[in-house]
Amino acid sequence: MAIRTLIVDDEPLARRGLQLRLARHADIEVVAEAANGREAFHAISSLRPDLMFLDVQMPGVDGFALLRALPATQIPLTVFVTAYDQYALAAFAASALDYLLKPVDDTRLDESIDRARSRLAGRKAEDHYERLLKLIATLPNAAELKLDEALAADAATPAHAKLTIKDGQRVLRIDVDQIAWIDAAGDYMCIHTRNDTHVLRGTMHDLEQRLDPRRFARVHRSTIVNVARVKEMRPHHNGEYFLVLDSGQELKLSRSYKDKLRLLT
Repeated sequence: MAIRTLIVDDEPLARRGLQLRLARHADIEVVAEAANGREAFHAISSLRPDLMFLDVQMPGVDGFALLRALPATQIPLTVFVTAYDQYALAAFAASALDYLLKPVDDTRLDESIDRARSRLAGRKAEDHYERLLKLIATLPNAAELKLDEALAADAATPAHAKLTIKDGQRVLRIDVDQIAWIDAAGDYMCIHTRNDTHVLRGTMHDLEQRLDPRRFARVHRSTIVNVARVKEMRPHHNGEYFLVLDSGQELKLSRSYKDKLRLLT
């Protein structure tokens, strides 16, 4: 089975060198390269790669901003490629599938690919998403407020109007109309608004109870969508669909949740 792979690095020579090394592995198929997080976002949305080699430090949308913006279920198995010093490596090692220091060593690259093969064969991706979200939650500007605290802070606000998120040193009151979708991995959730993504701890069930069910629908066991932002339902295989949002983002609609969106069919 081919492992569909995306290379993300702002340095053309680094991308070329990594692609040449990956060519030694017959089962690695490089489906795209991206020079920044924005290009990578679109490549992931359209190509759905299995594996991503991600440069952390890039101008504009960097590697961490990319991970914050992606739906959790679209995040490929991620190998960080970094020039970070040794003090940052513990976080990477605990969160990513693997990390590679620049300049990339062939032996370490081969080990990363072996890990990817093993993880894909075992279909164990959820723990990977959760570890990445935990890392994102510790970064500057990441949400630090637990969901139960957020709900308590919302108690004085009319139901379904606002959601409180602590983003770094700021406490944000997010208008729920600005929420496009919410996804989760384990105990971490990403709340995607028109202009940003916020990460906090909690469960989908608790947050679902807080949101207006006439406006927000569970479309996957790990995804809630703002129905007003859905512009199209596109058939997929095995009775599943993709929901296309007004931003162009696509989210998977599972068969077991399709009835919740009858109003769109």
